[in-house]
Amino acid sequence: MTRLLLATRNAKKLGELRRILAAEGIEGVEVIGLADVPEFPEAPETAPDFEGNALAKARDAAEATGLPSIADDSGIAIDALNGMPGVLSARWSGKHGDDLANLELVLGQLNDVPDERRGAAFVCTAAFVVPGGEETVVRGEWRGTLARAPRGSNGFGYDPIFVPEGETRSSAELEPSEKDALSHRGRALRALLPKLRAFAG
Repeated sequence: MTRLLLATRNAKKLGELRRILAAEGIEGVEVIGLADVPEFPEAPETAPDFEGNALAKARDAAEATGLPSIADDSGIAIDALNGMPGVLSARWSGKHGDDLANLELVLGQLNDVPDERRGAAFVCTAAFVVPGGEETVVRGEWRGTLARAPRGSNGFGYDPIFVPEGETRSSAELEPSEKDALSHRGRALRALLPKLRAFAG
């Protein structure tokens, strides 16, 4: 069994990658997270774009652990806010990871924006780094619009206000399997599948 490090402590992200690999029939790979390896200093996310942050995280993880590593950086780009919060999505309200405060701030900022101008995209870049070997960076986008109030309890971050194109439900109202098939992270991770399949041998 080959170990593959997903550089996250987010159990939902780990579950998503495990489900995608299983659905694709990729066997012989054990996906582990940062909680499963000795702690190492993680560089702050200072790149101006998702690609730079994902690659820096994957390189750090591969170098520190000697394991092939995947890292992602993701966020929401809101049309009416000129593509912001973008890389600042997790700390838009000023405090990192306060989902409710971030949601409330965005809803407040969009209060006067009419429904037809509430377009947005979830963006995810994923980087796959093999120690001493190649580096691959891919990007997935998921377009939709922003609702005026949160709905649903599946998911995290901005999921409760994001209504994907072609849907009436929010991302947080979708079943995990539905979300895997559609989401920005699912799209980015599936773009890595040829590399992961070759890696699994």
